[in-house]
Amino acid sequence: MTAVDPNLRATRTTCAYCGVGCGILATPDGRGGAAISGDPEHPANFGRLCSKGSALGETLGLTNRLLYPMIRCRKGTMERVAWSDALDHVAHRFQHIIARDGPGAVAFYLSGQLLTEDYYVANKLMKGFIGSANVDTNSRLCMASSVAGHRRAFGADTVPGCYEDLDEADLLVLVGSNAAWCHPVLYQRMLVNKLERGARIVVIDPRRTDTVGDDDLFLGLKPGTDTALFSGLLVHLADSGALDRDYIERYTTGFDDAIARARSMAGSVGATALATGLSEQDVATFFQMFAKTPRVVTMYSQGVNQSAQGTDKVNAIVNCHLATGRIGRVGASPFSLTGQPNAMGGREVGGLANQLAAHMGFTPPDIDRVRRFWKAPRIATHEGLKAVQMFEAIARGEIKALWVMGTNPAVSLPNADIVREALKKLELFVVSENVVSNDTVDAGAHVLLPAQAWGEKSGTVTNSERRISRQRAFLSAPGEARPDWWILGEVARRLGHGAAFSFATAADVFREHAALSAFENGGGRDFDIGALAALSDDDFDAMAPVQWPVRQGADPQARFFADGGFFANDFKARFIAPEIPALRTETTAARPLRLNTGRIRDQWHTMTRTGESPRLGQHLPEPFVEVHPGDALKFGVADGDFARVTTDYGQCTLRVAVSERQQRGMLFAPIHWSEANATGARVGSLVAPYTDPFSGQPENKATPASIAPYEYVFRGFALSRKPLELPAHAWSARVAVNGGHGYLFADNADLVGWQSWLKSFAREDIAEYVDFGGGVYRAASFCGDRIDACLFIGPARDAGDWNVVKDLFAADTLDNDQRRMLLSGKSADGLANAGPIVCACFGVGRNTICETIAAGARSAADIGAKLKAGTNCGSCIPELRRLIAQTSASDAEPRKLAVAN
Repeated sequence: MTAVDPNLRATRTTCAYCGVGCGILATPDGRGGAAISGDPEHPANFGRLCSKGSALGETLGLTNRLLYPMIRCRKGTMERVAWSDALDHVAHRFQHIIARDGPGAVAFYLSGQLLTEDYYVANKLMKGFIGSANVDTNSRLCMASSVAGHRRAFGADTVPGCYEDLDEADLLVLVGSNAAWCHPVLYQRMLVNKLERGARIVVIDPRRTDTVGDDDLFLGLKPGTDTALFSGLLVHLADSGALDRDYIERYTTGFDDAIARARSMAGSVGATALATGLSEQDVATFFQMFAKTPRVVTMYSQGVNQSAQGTDKVNAIVNCHLATGRIGRVGASPFSLTGQPNAMGGREVGGLANQLAAHMGFTPPDIDRVRRFWKAPRIATHEGLKAVQMFEAIARGEIKALWVMGTNPAVSLPNADIVREALKKLELFVVSENVVSNDTVDAGAHVLLPAQAWGEKSGTVTNSERRISRQRAFLSAPGEARPDWWILGEVARRLGHGAAFSFATAADVFREHAALSAFENGGGRDFDIGALAALSDDDFDAMAPVQWPVRQGADPQARFFADGGFFANDFKARFIAPEIPALRTETTAARPLRLNTGRIRDQWHTMTRTGESPRLGQHLPEPFVEVHPGDALKFGVADGDFARVTTDYGQCTLRVAVSERQQRGMLFAPIHWSEANATGARVGSLVAPYTDPFSGQPENKATPASIAPYEYVFRGFALSRKPLELPAHAWSARVAVNGGHGYLFADNADLVGWQSWLKSFAREDIAEYVDFGGGVYRAASFCGDRIDACLFIGPARDAGDWNVVKDLFAADTLDNDQRRMLLSGKSADGLANAGPIVCACFGVGRNTICETIAAGARSAADIGAKLKAGTNCGSCIPELRRLIAQTSASDAEPRKLAVAN
């Protein structure tokens, strides 16, 4: 946690990461940074922050920052230009391509990192005035199946419940959600409910994640079988008398078809167990828990959404809540846990290619309504291309101009190698970004436009419970960075649409967005914030977090649908009869495993922000693949060694982590590493591009794959005050460290080459340890009493202690003993080696924790009392418990041996 001086002026703003939407107090330090703490008055988090939010102050530097507009010149290099020249060029090229090939030849690809105002202007320009709906967002990779499921069931993309339900529920069901790592602030609320009210927790996931541990029941089902499980639950609810027949009759339609389909795929506990790979006892236990608990919240996230049948999974869950009337009531609702900070705001303004603004769709009445409000005669009249299809169209040459804003599709999209090659075919490739280099920029951007970053932007975001919060600037924008809405508006003016884009402030954009939400609404559409349409600039600045709808003249509404009022034409919800679950791909002898992808605790997306924090880089510093011990033995890979993971789309070389928590037949690899920060670790390049037919969301969780050992003779690490370009033949991963730049690597080249590489940039004051015969080389160059750069390399596990040397590197001066011991790679007297960081919030290392356990700590609470570890976001508590168990086991083993002897 970052301490805040209460005498300094703090700015209330909102976190830059997940959809929880935590409030933050940011206090500038006068040097371009800020002290960060949780806002105790924000209803999303009440002062609590996760490890990533706590470390935001470490990510505010200007390293790799894009500060000025740039255009690729004829020589192929990027050159700085004036804003007017960059904007003129973008507008001229768009205009030329549209005139020649039509509006369908251009596209925008947006991001859940954008503010609502940015999103609104982008959609207004493309859909309203260019006349194409080819504007989609990386939220397509995140929450599109939830959107489609909501719209099919409710007639609108409405989240029925709110965070308070997590406090009031008696049963909390987590499906495809590692909330302990991905939504830790909400997960801590669930644990408080469990502790204080006795709520029970069920976790449903093929992986035994860190969310498993405080659960009362874990269902490790087969990948892709969620629909069968919840169809079986629907049958059980019907057969056990748990249905709310009155609710079904009054407020819904389609139940008979849905229950008939459910019976055909999972008509009994036994059939459900067979379909899901679960035991009959576990299935029966879950069914009884759900049936007998009126207050139940079912939360689902990427494990449900990122599927070629994700929409059906969502609707199978929603069916069970509709059938019991457990929706929109205190402590009872289905609940979509949103992945990005403003995925919900993007959905409100039509950020997806199959939506119009203000939760309207491509129906004739909605098209006409938006056309008249915007005064947009060329408004798009049909849906555009969804993300995966959009980049396939680019590869075919059908889309010739693309503007990417605040996202990195060359890393995050499935089949990412093809995406990267497609980008090189564009006639015009514009990127609005904070960074001067990432995989997408490096794929051949023609124009770079410097956008403001978190801390500099002003506007709004909406969180998972429909709560709109202000994101306020507390830092001055560096260089010539501008808001995305301003950049878009300037291009719109140059395209001849100045009157419709005469926004002077973010508040202007917000007021128009709010007015559109209320336009010809009258309660017929869920999204309505019309009461905010007349906010003054001062009121907008001071706006407190508010949950929509905020209708003119109506009371606030925290929940939907307890008494019906759905948004279909007949005001009824629809039960959906899902298809029988089946993954889109089959494993083969060549691809016998399935690759699951996802996030880790302390990193975010492609690490352009979190990768700058030394704290966040220490927990899991290298790209890895998690493997079940049985599969590791079968395929000859060992924990800590390297393996090559291959699919029909690409290959990656990753560190192996052997874990009993991984389901046999499955691999897991995190999504965060890119070519900008690692070698051969772009996991998106492995993922099959199959998508859900309703949502267009790709199936990121089950690509057929193979794994084989990959041998490296040498391992090592380098540290430097300046960024380094490691030899091309090495596998490497960049890690943020205090005082400079860190690199972990592996290689098969001779050590003489590494010695020459170090001396090519090192200072003259060099200390070396050379044992080429033993395969060891260690060297450090100094600037005064401080390490300037160092290189440690040796056989597999004999390169030296990364954590010890990293701490020495961070020191301003080394004493004689430390300098003498440095090249041993071992700790000197007086230098405590904390080990790999376990608690990122407070920077507590594994060795420190293990010493505390050995000294008598027997619970996570004991460790927290002594070290603070686990007392902030709590996401490290599962690991604390594992360390306690491991230490207890290792302590017990010698005693057993002593007795035997």
